[in-house]
Amino acid sequence: MTGERRQWGSVDEYIDSFSGETRNRLEQLRQLVREEAPEAEERISYGMPGYDLDGMLVWFAGYARHIGLYPGADGVRAFEHELGPYEYARGSVRLALDEPLPIDLIRRIVRYRVTENLDKKRR
Repeated sequence: MTGERRQWGSVDEYIDSFSGETRNRLEQLRQLVREEAPEAEERISYGMPGYDLDGMLVWFAGYARHIGLYPGADGVRAFEHELGPYEYARGSVRLALDEPLPIDLIRRIVRYRVTENLDKKRR
């Protein structure tokens, strides 16, 4: 399958609907988020995998030529100076399938979002 739009019952179902490099990248992103936010609740939100820890942290989605990473506007704004090599917009980053996944950058974005959510909770 190719990840066509439908309601997914689980993140496993979502990822399993892809093949090849898209599926590999989705699995990598899932693992990165789990490592950086092990207490986050994994769910399908807005039709894609999302992670909640006192509020949504990040989402990601697979496409034919890229992976979409959605850390929200604050998550993009905080790393905008490092996102030059990638297409990005308010709240989203496109990670091309023919380019290496920026693992360190993704880890730091997820950590930033965890800190941001936990700080909001403490206020």
